[in-house]
Amino acid sequence: MAVIQSAEKLLPNGLRRKAAPLLRHLAAILAGNDPHSRAQRMALIAFVIRVVSAAIAFVSQIIMARMMGEFEYGIFVFVWVLVVIFGNLSCLGFHSTVVRFLPQYSERNAFEEIRGLTATARTFAMASASLLAALGLLGLWLFGDRIETYYVVPVYLGIFCLPMIALGDVLEGTARAHSWAVVALSPTYIVRPLLILLFLVVAIMSGSPHSAQTAMGAALAATYLTSVVQFFNVAYRLRHTYQRGAHRIEFGTWIRMALPIFLIEGFGFLLTNSDVVVVGLVLDPESVAIYFAAAKTMALVHFVLFSVKAAAAPRFSALYGQGDRLGLAAFAGETVRWSFWPSLAVGLCMLLLGDFLLSLFGPAFTAGYGVMVILLLGILAKAAVGPGEVLLTMAGQQKLCVALYAAALIANIGLNIALIPAFGISGAAIATAGAMAIEALLLFAAVRRTLDITLFAFAAPVRRRQDRTD
Repeated sequence: MAVIQSAEKLLPNGLRRKAAPLLRHLAAILAGNDPHSRAQRMALIAFVIRVVSAAIAFVSQIIMARMMGEFEYGIFVFVWVLVVIFGNLSCLGFHSTVVRFLPQYSERNAFEEIRGLTATARTFAMASASLLAALGLLGLWLFGDRIETYYVVPVYLGIFCLPMIALGDVLEGTARAHSWAVVALSPTYIVRPLLILLFLVVAIMSGSPHSAQTAMGAALAATYLTSVVQFFNVAYRLRHTYQRGAHRIEFGTWIRMALPIFLIEGFGFLLTNSDVVVVGLVLDPESVAIYFAAAKTMALVHFVLFSVKAAAAPRFSALYGQGDRLGLAAFAGETVRWSFWPSLAVGLCMLLLGDFLLSLFGPAFTAGYGVMVILLLGILAKAAVGPGEVLLTMAGQQKLCVALYAAALIANIGLNIALIPAFGISGAAIATAGAMAIEALLLFAAVRRTLDITLFAFAAPVRRRQDRTD
């Protein structure tokens, strides 16, 4: 509060009058302790972290592309995307189940259930990811001769990352459920990318080859170090929040919620990353590198919606659990506006700088500018309905979400398979943008039909009860 007041005094009088309402609103968000302010504060912190993360990722990807060249960089990108996808999916939805149940348990002071849920989620995610890793190693041993030789060792190293990726996702969900935004997001989106770059630079300076294999070794070390430190940090906070005590495990209830969430988020995650995967399967590593550079350059726009999702999920769950349908509709409408307008502003800025930013990766990467334009159209279509899938999930409509995401994923994969061979990376961008538009239309219709909420950036705001009383 004092910092904002000092900043306000430094502004010229004319600008101070115009900025005063915004600064006061920002101060209220930062200082408020009501659920609405906490949700806004987490969205703001999450967005700042993702902006910093985007800058770190962008710079580190430029350095890695310059160090390894298009071919080796394309191999690393393809394998690392696969690792992140399967690591996330190996949680089987438990990382979001924590966000679904913990706020409601907290409302009831059900501390035994909270202890049981947080411990079970970590154990289950690690066990399922380890099983998936074992199956991956078996598959690589049996069928390794059927894939390109330059992928074998990077894939082998990536498989060992899976348990720590899963653990990190569950710890992130646990921290998000408590609105610990920095603890939740900084390990995955700031610390790990910095460590990957640091370990890669050290390895190459020590004489290791400028290859995808070296980069995957750096990613393996960074993933383990980040997840282990995050585990001790979250465990320490949980002990001091709830103290030691009995655990109550309701595994049947949790797994019944986790599996539909797994399907929803699995379809959503595949929907987001299937373009890179299909490009990697159909085209050469150089094309993967150019496409990924363009998509990474647009990643900052994605982060707006991600930040809103991170903040909205616990609040959606709490409002739905309280039966406050009017408050839920009003808050849902606000999250859409939080999503769309910043996404539009950030996206236009990225297009203005697009050619320059792509050229930093190397001269060949400017071929990806058209990809950036096409992807922005899809991102804006999705931002126009905001975190619709999160709202449906927190309102108990996870089975409907599964059907919607299955339809969008089928459309995405079909479009990618049809368009990439004919149009290359531009076809991948068209397929991805089209799938995002289909997803947005389906979510809009589903939320309107099941919850009677018009989730659209240009819809009239819903007024809360206290607003109507005033």
